[in-house]
Amino acid sequence: MFQKIKATNDVKTYGFTKAATIPHDSTAFTEGLFYHDGQIYESTGLVGSSTLRKTDVETTLVTIEKLDPKIFGEGLVLWRDRLIQLTYDEGVAYCYDLDFKRLEKKFKYEGQGWGLTHDGRQLIMSNGTSQLQFRDPETFQLDHRLAVTLNGRRIGQLNELEFVNGKIYANVWHEDYLLEIDPQSGNVTAKIDLRGLLPRNDRPDNREAVLNGIAYNTETNRFIVTGKYWPNFFEIELVSRDEK
Repeated sequence: MFQKIKATNDVKTYGFTKAATIPHDSTAFTEGLFYHDGQIYESTGLVGSSTLRKTDVETTLVTIEKLDPKIFGEGLVLWRDRLIQLTYDEGVAYCYDLDFKRLEKKFKYEGQGWGLTHDGRQLIMSNGTSQLQFRDPETFQLDHRLAVTLNGRRIGQLNELEFVNGKIYANVWHEDYLLEIDPQSGNVTAKIDLRGLLPRNDRPDNREAVLNGIAYNTETNRFIVTGKYWPNFFEIELVSRDEK
């Protein structure tokens, strides 16, 4: 199992304050998340119940499109004017329009799909290992891999991803923190401790009701995070903290 990360002099540490709380469907097995034009876009998983959905931040109105019951939906990203959604072990990425109504194309890839984001030039994909994959957004061809490390030790179980201000942010499966990663070196540059965001006593009695889902509200410059089966999205501000 994943080992707890302790801060070093080179790794910044952050806590958080809650700035806003937005209702979230507590039946949603959240896999991918991002914010765009007042909407929180979300991909949910599990065979037979995978969806694409968006939640209006102001009205909290939710739009849901159910996917083929054979699909296990995973990471989701907006590239230009289309959505790209990974699948868990089908080896296929699906491209949709922003209203989920039109399937525009499919990409094939090897291995599992977990999280997905982009840096403005390439897609960045996780597959549950310590390596991130950089892919061409037009062809999905693999360009290169990047090993994520802390003090030379590889950090595995990387899951949902978001690219913000030149850094990659990643969930680690079954952990209550985010990692900030340098996209050139793969070094972890910060740890964001989200323990207490949704106390375990307030979570469903399910071992998979874990933190998963990172979006960034470019209008407020705040992160939006949630978890699988969580009843809320939380918009948070980061607070610098010394964990010595």
